[in-house]
Amino acid sequence: MPPLSLYIHIPWCIKKCPYCDFNSHAIKATTPEASYIDALLDDLNHDVQRFGITRPISSIFIGGGTPSLFSPESFNRLLQGIGQQLTLKDGIEITLEANPGTFESHKFAEFRALGINRLSIGVQSFNDKLLKTLGRVHAGHEAITAAEMAHQVGFKNFNLDLMYGLPGSSPTISNADVATAISLRPSHISYYQLTLEPNTYFYKFPPKLPDDELIFSTQVQCQTLLAAQGYQQYEVSAYSQADLQCKHNVNYWQFGDYLGIGAGAHGKITLDLPGKIIRTAKPKGPEQYLKAPRPNGGEISIPMADLPLEFIMNHLRLKKGFTLANYQSTTGLPLSTLEPALSNCLKEKLIFYQKNHYYCSPKGWNFLDNILEQFMP
Repeated sequence: MPPLSLYIHIPWCIKKCPYCDFNSHAIKATTPEASYIDALLDDLNHDVQRFGITRPISSIFIGGGTPSLFSPESFNRLLQGIGQQLTLKDGIEITLEANPGTFESHKFAEFRALGINRLSIGVQSFNDKLLKTLGRVHAGHEAITAAEMAHQVGFKNFNLDLMYGLPGSSPTISNADVATAISLRPSHISYYQLTLEPNTYFYKFPPKLPDDELIFSTQVQCQTLLAAQGYQQYEVSAYSQADLQCKHNVNYWQFGDYLGIGAGAHGKITLDLPGKIIRTAKPKGPEQYLKAPRPNGGEISIPMADLPLEFIMNHLRLKKGFTLANYQSTTGLPLSTLEPALSNCLKEKLIFYQKNHYYCSPKGWNFLDNILEQFMP
C-alpha cells in the first residue's frame, strides 16, 4: 500500500481574502472549538474503522482557514486523540498553517511543545500596500516578526508562502519579497502566481494584473534568486533547502494515500489495486459538518480508465518526475496503459527520460496542460 498521511481542515479565518477559493469562513463572535475537535476525532474514528486503517501515518497537515486561531489546548486534545487511534511514524512531520499576526505568533512556543514541528506561515507579501489589496489582516513587519519568533521557539522547519503576479506589483517588489523571505532563513518557501479562481471576489471583480510576459520574467528572476541561495525547486511552486521538502505535499504529488477529516476535507485511500482506490469528501459547511451523522461524506471509486491521468497529473508537478515502478505500485496498472500518450510526449520533447525517471522538460514544465490532455481517457 502507498504511504498514508492525515489532512485536518479547520475552516475558520479572521476574514475571507478576495483571492481565496479554499473552504474558509470568517470567524464569528464565538466558534464551536470544543465541539469541532469532538467532530474531528469522531470523523477520524469512522474513517479508521470504515477503511480498516492499520498503516502508520507518515505526516499530518492541519490546514484551513487559519488553524492557528484555535487554542493550544484544543490541538493538544486533537493530537492526543489521533495518537490513540493511529500509529504515528517516528519523526513524523506535523505541519500547522498559521497567520503571521502577532496575536497568533505568541502561541508558537505552545504549538511546538505539543509536537507540532513545522509551520506554514501565510505571508503572501511583505509590502503593506499589496497586503491591503489582498485583504490580508497582517502587516509586513508582523510577518518578519512571526518568522523570527518561529526560530526563537525552536522551529527548525517552517515555510513562508509568497505570491507573485499581484495587482499593483512590480519586479522590484517581487524581488524584494523573495530577498526578505530568504533573509529570514525558512527551510521552505512556497512561491506561486496569483490566479483568479471561480467563486472568489477577484474572479467576480477582476483586478488589473501585470501582463503575462512581465509575470513570467519576474518568476524567472525570483527563481534564479532562490536557487542562488540554496532553495531547490522540487515542485511547481515549492522550493526548499536540501532534504527539507514538505513530506506531506510530496506524498500528495506521488499519488500517496491520505485521510481527510474536517469540513470540506478530501481523502484518497487505496483498498485494492487497481480497482478500488477511493476518494472521500466531507460536508463543506461547518454547521453541516458538525450536525452530520457518521458516515458524513461521499465516497467514490476512481475509475481505472482515469488512473493514468490522475497519476501523471500529480507526479509531473515534481521536478524528479516518476519511475515505472512508482506507476505500477500506486495504480496496479501495466506500462501499456500510459501509451501512446507517453511516447508522444517523449517525441514532442515535453517529457524527458533519464536514469529510469520520466520528468517534464523545460518546455513541458511550461505547457503541462498540453501533456495532461494526451492522457485523458
